[in-house]
This record gives sequence, C-alpha cells and structure tokens, in this order.
Amino acid sequence: MKALTIAFSILLLAAITLNLTACAPTVQAADLMAGISGKTVQGKNADAKFIGNTADFSLALFKKTISQEKNSLISPLSVLLALAMTANGADSQTLSEMERVLGRDIGLEELNEYLYSYVRNLPNEKKSKLTVANSIWFREDENRLTVEKDFLQKNADYYNAAAYKSPFDGQTLKDINSWVKENTDGMIDKILDQIEDDTIMYLINAVAFDAEWETVYNKANISEGSFTAIGGSTQKAEFMHSEENIYLDDGRATGFIKPYAGNKYSFVALLPNEDIAIGDYIDMLSGEGFLQTINGAVTTAVSAALPKFSYDYKIQMNAALKAMGMPQAFSPLQADFSKLGKSTRGNIFIGEVLHKTFIQVDELGTRAGAVTKVEMQDEAYIETKVVVLNRPFVYAIIDNASKLPVFIGTVMEIAD
Repeated sequence: MKALTIAFSILLLAAITLNLTACAPTVQAADLMAGISGKTVQGKNADAKFIGNTADFSLALFKKTISQEKNSLISPLSVLLALAMTANGADSQTLSEMERVLGRDIGLEELNEYLYSYVRNLPNEKKSKLTVANSIWFREDENRLTVEKDFLQKNADYYNAAAYKSPFDGQTLKDINSWVKENTDGMIDKILDQIEDDTIMYLINAVAFDAEWETVYNKANISEGSFTAIGGSTQKAEFMHSEENIYLDDGRATGFIKPYAGNKYSFVALLPNEDIAIGDYIDMLSGEGFLQTINGAVTTAVSAALPKFSYDYKIQMNAALKAMGMPQAFSPLQADFSKLGKSTRGNIFIGEVLHKTFIQVDELGTRAGAVTKVEMQDEAYIETKVVVLNRPFVYAIIDNASKLPVFIGTVMEIAD
C-alpha cells in the first residue's frame, strides 16, 4: 500500500537536515559550513516541563494564526524549530523576548538541547515516515554582510544545519524554491516570488511526514453526506466511516483518536458541542487543556465519520508573534541579532515570517506540507459513542509519545 505524505513545514530558517533528513537538491551556492562540523552535544530528553511549555506555545500560536471564516492549518513544530535557530543569533532584550515566547521559562541553551533530542527521537518508520530539513541562505556580499561563525557552529551542533552563501539573484530564487519543493514532496512548489534588495538572509525548515492509516478505509466505508459549513450553508461531502476505540470528551467537545500505521502518530478530531460555536471553543483551548484531553482519552467503541478534505492555507505570522511577546525581533531600530552577524547597510531584523501549508485527508491516510519563511532584512457494557464530523471541527496530528501537535488546524468548510 502506497504511503501518503504529510510534509509538515518549511521555515525559511536554517538548513538543518537532522538524522531524519530528506534528500536535498543540488544548489549553486557556496557552503558556509565548510570547515565547521557539528560537535557532540548531550541533548535533553523531553520531560513534563518541555512538553507542557511546548504545548502552550503550540496552542497560543494556533489561536493567534487561525481564521474564523475558513480552513486553517499550522505546524507548531516547524515554527518552533525555525525561530529557535534564529534565536541563536539574537542577544539582549531581543533574545529574552524570543526565549519567553518559544520556551516560556526554558532558556535558549536548554531549549536547543530539548529540541535536539526531541527531533532525533521522533519515530521514522516504513509506513509512518518523518523527515526534517532546514537551510540558511545568506546574501553573497562580503562588503555588506558578515556572518558570525559561532552562530553557524551552534546551529551545526544542535540542528546539523547547513548554510549557503549565494548572490540572491535569479539562480538563488530557483535554488530556494527547488529546495522547498523537494523537501515537501512537491506539495509546496515555491515560497518566494522574488528576492527583495533589502533581504540578506532566509532561514528555512522543512518537516515531512508520510503515513498510512493503521486501518485504511475501503469503498464500503465511504458514503456521501452533508457538511454544514461555518456560514451555515450545506455542502456535499464524502464521509469515511470507521469503528474507532479511543474516545475524547472534554466537556465542550467530543472526538476520537485515529492512529496511523505503526501507532507512533495519530489523527485527533475534536467536534465542539452543538451549543458551542467553534470560535468560542478555540478561545477556550490551552496547551494544558489540550494535553489533558488527549491523556484523558477513554477506550470505548466509537462510530466515527470523517469527511475527506483537502485545502491549503497561508498566513503571515508577524502580528501573531509580536502579540505573543517578541515585538523587538521585528523592529529595524531595536532588534539585536548581533550574534548572527552584521550588515554595513543597517541593523538586522526579521522582515517577515510567512507560513504556507497544505493537507489532504482521504481513505489511505494523510498528505500534508508546510513552509515557513523567516526573512531577515537589514534595515463492561460498552456504549458506542458517535462522532460525525459534519460541521466545523478542530483536528491535530500528534506524536503519540509526547502528545504534542505536529500539525493543528480547523475544517470550517469542505473545499470543492
């Protein structure tokens, strides 16, 4: 059975191809990592503190970046990896703000250790594959931009990062978009339309997940039905029916957990109660509450109906990240990325964080992709539960060990 893909995220934020690396295309750029090899680091295994803090970040980012009117999807893991790598170039208040947003009370040095171990320990199996890749692209202009070796070394140590120096011309544009397409299995064909004159660096992370359902659907499990979209209109949909055995109920929503092959990753669906609007339900979500809901799952029979759906989503995350507590990183005057490097044309700051995602859920499994561009600029009796996802719902793809969402999104309507 052919496995389907879930490529989770490309953050234009650091060429790291962890031990789960995807095959990268040939690029016509100078490798800045020449002579720099990753040193052995200890790492730190995910514990309750890391899991809790990361869940808080994931749900806070989700709530700040979703649309109340259309389907949404983000990859918190991708954004976290990208920004953590970027933070390795930050200092002073800029660093402090980024640390509070990304790790809460976990400092950057410790967060590097956690992420190093967490990503390396994510399962990567035949029918449930996960790959992570990252790249940093610097403008080739020694009279303008100087890159700090310590910044490259730290990203080599913890993220196995590669960095490329190129002229930021048409060939660079082609190289970056080819890298994006390659590392999202073709689901995201490009992240850049052009390269601006004031852009000096792109940091990119790609996460790809290729998985089948543990139990795939057959034709007899699929039937037509109706989905009530967010605006109240009725849409035709193909529903995939199954008997699941992991039931969720947090008092405000019911749902189920459906495992992927190998039982290392799962699809989580949460359908708000009929008297609770999905926007109100999302407002009440928290990292702690999400983990409590997953960990409070009950083993019982569930008659589940999941609609096939497919869509893409794009969001600029600047405003969300500022609101979460790291405004200085985006300030041309105040940002301090002195540990990253320096430019003769002015201060280095984050110009844009752009996130693009794609997902397709069908009878075989799930296929999804995401790209995040961080652009640096200078300047007994068993009751059968029933969960029919026939109105707007929240879903996530979690790794079963930590229960953290690698992907989290909403279905507000069924795309044509």
